[in-house]
Amino acid sequence: MPENLAQRDGNEVRPITTALSQKSFGRFAEYVTRELGIKLPESKMTLVQSRLMRRTRELQLGSVEAYLEYFFADSDIAEREYLINAITTNKTDFFREPKHFDFLVKTALPNLRAGVDPRLSRLNAWSAACSSGQEPYTLAMVLSEYALSNPGFNFSILGTDISTKVLDQAKSAVYEEPQIEPIPASLRKKYLLRSKDNSAGLVRISPALRARVSFHQLNFMGDFRIQNMFDIVFCRNVLIYFDRKTQESVIRKICQNINPGGYLFIGHSESLAGMDVPVRQVETTVFRMPISGEMHKL
Repeated sequence: MPENLAQRDGNEVRPITTALSQKSFGRFAEYVTRELGIKLPESKMTLVQSRLMRRTRELQLGSVEAYLEYFFADSDIAEREYLINAITTNKTDFFREPKHFDFLVKTALPNLRAGVDPRLSRLNAWSAACSSGQEPYTLAMVLSEYALSNPGFNFSILGTDISTKVLDQAKSAVYEEPQIEPIPASLRKKYLLRSKDNSAGLVRISPALRARVSFHQLNFMGDFRIQNMFDIVFCRNVLIYFDRKTQESVIRKICQNINPGGYLFIGHSESLAGMDVPVRQVETTVFRMPISGEMHKL
């Protein structure tokens, strides 16, 4: 039986039907895969229904089915943005998969800087699915610490995501105290500011660290070419939402923006095995672009 929720219309309470027909869900799933690359098997139907429920209420429609009819009949850019924000998953943490950051400091950075005049050192890093900012700010902390023992080293970080909602959170750089638990205590003291209201339980990334990171919206399904080339790219835990063909297409696009000798990090649950992509594996879930001629000078 369809699940019904109450919606008040004046003094009258009208039921809201959350259930979708297979036909409507199939049409929606095809749209999401085409526009966002995200796979939506039928096992995700309940999740989709719940995530679209709020907008159905806001528009005072009688069912999630009616919302999809409205969306396909008369949606605009703003409505599309709402749908993207509602349907995308944004699980992230500070210092997630910490072995990547160890490899970055102990292997990748020394390799990138080998033979380069320290006065010319500058590294461009890209967090390609940055969500609410924990990954690029983790990178900023790690690279800032590296700079302390490597005079003249400089860096900048770009964070991109398709969801404007999480990008707004990332730009604000405000987090709840439980979210910062993975950050070592020594780094918290250096790079986090606590709210003046102790009861709020909020912290903010320091201005110096925020200045190192910029954020922009990017859809992997588009034909993108970013102005800067990158030496370090983190594209972690997003490929799992795409089918194999889309994964390969996304990686090839990303590689167009990586300098020769640059590194690509993917999530530990992801693999590039069997893909026709221009990177070679150098460590578990770490890949490197081939070096043609002289190493790109950072």
